[in-house]
Amino acid sequence: MSRTDLIEPAPAAASNVRPRRPRGAFVIAALAVLWFLIGASGGSYQAKLTDVQKNDNAAWLPKSAQSTKVADQSERFNPVQTIPGFIVYERPSGLTDADKAKITADAATFRGIEGVAADEVGAPVFKGTVASISVPLVGKDHGKAVQGPDLVATEKAIIKAANAGAPAGLAVNSAGPGGLLVAFIDAFSGIDGALLLAAVAVVIVILLIVYRSPVLWIFPLFSSFIALGAAALVIYQLAKHGVLTLNGQSQGILYVLVLGAGTDYALLLISRYREELHNYDSSVDAMIRAWRGAAPPIIASAATVIIGLLCLTLGELNSDRSLGPVCAIGIGCTVIAMLTVLPAYLLVIGRYWAWTNPVGWVLLTMNYRRWRSLEGRWIFWPRVPHVDHQADIATHGWWGRFAAALGRNARRGWVITAAVLAICVIGISGLRSGGLTNTEAFTNPPDAVNGQKLFDRNFSQGEGAPAVIIADAARADAVIDAVKQVPGVAAAPGSVCIGVDYAKLAAVLKSGATVPPAAGCAPQQLRLGAVDGKVLINAQITDRYDTRAASTTIQGIRAAVGTVEGAHALVGGQTAINYDIQQASRHDRNLIIPIVLVVIFVVLALLLRALIAPLLLIATVVLSFTATLGVSAVVFNHLFHFADADPSFPLFAFIFLVALGIDYNIFLMTRVREETLKYGTRDGVLRGLAVTGGVITSAGVVLAATFTVLGVLPLVSLAEIGFAVAFGVLLDTIVVRSILVPALSHDIGRRIWWPSTLARGAE
Repeated sequence: MSRTDLIEPAPAAASNVRPRRPRGAFVIAALAVLWFLIGASGGSYQAKLTDVQKNDNAAWLPKSAQSTKVADQSERFNPVQTIPGFIVYERPSGLTDADKAKITADAATFRGIEGVAADEVGAPVFKGTVASISVPLVGKDHGKAVQGPDLVATEKAIIKAANAGAPAGLAVNSAGPGGLLVAFIDAFSGIDGALLLAAVAVVIVILLIVYRSPVLWIFPLFSSFIALGAAALVIYQLAKHGVLTLNGQSQGILYVLVLGAGTDYALLLISRYREELHNYDSSVDAMIRAWRGAAPPIIASAATVIIGLLCLTLGELNSDRSLGPVCAIGIGCTVIAMLTVLPAYLLVIGRYWAWTNPVGWVLLTMNYRRWRSLEGRWIFWPRVPHVDHQADIATHGWWGRFAAALGRNARRGWVITAAVLAICVIGISGLRSGGLTNTEAFTNPPDAVNGQKLFDRNFSQGEGAPAVIIADAARADAVIDAVKQVPGVAAAPGSVCIGVDYAKLAAVLKSGATVPPAAGCAPQQLRLGAVDGKVLINAQITDRYDTRAASTTIQGIRAAVGTVEGAHALVGGQTAINYDIQQASRHDRNLIIPIVLVVIFVVLALLLRALIAPLLLIATVVLSFTATLGVSAVVFNHLFHFADADPSFPLFAFIFLVALGIDYNIFLMTRVREETLKYGTRDGVLRGLAVTGGVITSAGVVLAATFTVLGVLPLVSLAEIGFAVAFGVLLDTIVVRSILVPALSHDIGRRIWWPSTLARGAE
């Protein structure tokens, strides 16, 4: 047979051999029942995952960071750790006496709200048309961190109190790190509702289009929910007992990944099942044959994704370290569900449907032979596969014609495709990943962002979020003098001081004594004392804590205190936290990406038993990844007008695009290898493309669509990941896997299998 002739069908006799039903079939059935029970019982835990989320700094920062060490040591000075926050009032025409009376009364009201650091609530500051009150939130109380939902409840109680009885026309907004953090946490509250519903709706629509069946779409979706329930059950227990950290970002990606990957695996298995139903009278025999053919590539692709995700645990950043195991558990549960629950569900419902509904009874009564012909096959209606030995779909259909045309123009195809992708790569020079400020982090700015902008225009931007320095008490004066000289540190009296002991201040005020306002630092008797020879120093910064200018100031402070001999100073605080997160993100990106490439190469080499083919696949997926980053940069800058990208964006995009991109190449190349054993390399490439083209393209569309729904949550970082993964998956599925890989493999010929024996076989 010629290299591009795809007309000769596979021998019918060989495909009609009845497979022996091994004991493994009963094992699969038992596992299906067990996994169904686990997934069903775990469904209730999906809503509970939010209860064990951690979106505070500890959920992101590495333990080795200076800011983490400062936060830990600060607890010895203040057992109650606070998150700075403000309530900002505005009346454009000017504050009235009634406004000022209300604002003054609010300060006392705020002190009585549970979750507010009452001792640290400040006096109102009036400035023309605006006013502000410092209302810190309790973030950690004697070592116990306050959970996200509790922070949200406290912030909402504060806003409610501020609005209660407010004179008409007086606007009230939250601001500061506390308000923005609560807005960030609150944004993830849509995970259990809007995000999941949007993802499910998208999957249903696409499956209806792909299968053109009013019934078949139910099976993949049902199995995905079983997988999601099982994953939620495992992750909840691990997060609750501190084995892993779950944050809102990890949970959001988990949902779309399980639905997307689960549907992909289901598409591959169901496609193979439909193919085998053309060869076997028994749906059980067809499923056994389909399972044997589909399980190896599904398991291999899932293993590749899991290994790639677990490489994230090698990073410093806790958000990276948490995303890896959380999503790896999700993929593990998904592949088990799709290889146990899905085939069992297809068989049970397919075989016994006629006994369970009136339509089946009518068919059984009117035409028993017709009913028997639909047994196990009706789920594909109206495109019901019959035993006609026409399963060799590589010989006909659109993908067969496309594969034949590609074989005739292989070199031209891969050269043009590679050139187009290379042009897309050029855009990567415009990718900005320096990090987003908290006011830039929302696609739909909440009230806290508007309040922060109002605060920045009227008050000292660095107020409420000082740099926190822990140093030896004996060198405190030298450290203070050094910090005062750093550009970006406030120059006003009292800007760099040993911290105030709010417990002492509260005791003084409770006794009825007054504390006269001071232009400089607090009186000696109200300062924090030394603990184990260390003191805590606060340094006011002129810029807002989450800006690049503030990060530059932190670097200057660290450099300055580092020159003070014997001080052993560490610098933390809100700005230092942001800076350390960005540095850890860059470290993780540079460390993990090469490791993932090596790991995936090893997996592919073992799977394909070759070295050239794995190198070829990795090179094409990396080209696709860099082209995606180039296009993403153009879209982010000129279409979406995002201010920047999160430093972790390139790493997350790489993990998902490369791992999932390799998935589709595994699906393709394992089938190519199977066909190569019968027909030679070049014909095997074309037949593999023809057979897998439709199902893999459908799988790519499903996965891309599910990641797109990350845009439902109003966070720029998730919108960026969603777009990049969706576009990259489509690019990889439609262009790289459909044209570049098969054309290049066809052009190279049998040498792609070197050093296996296939490299010495037929071209």
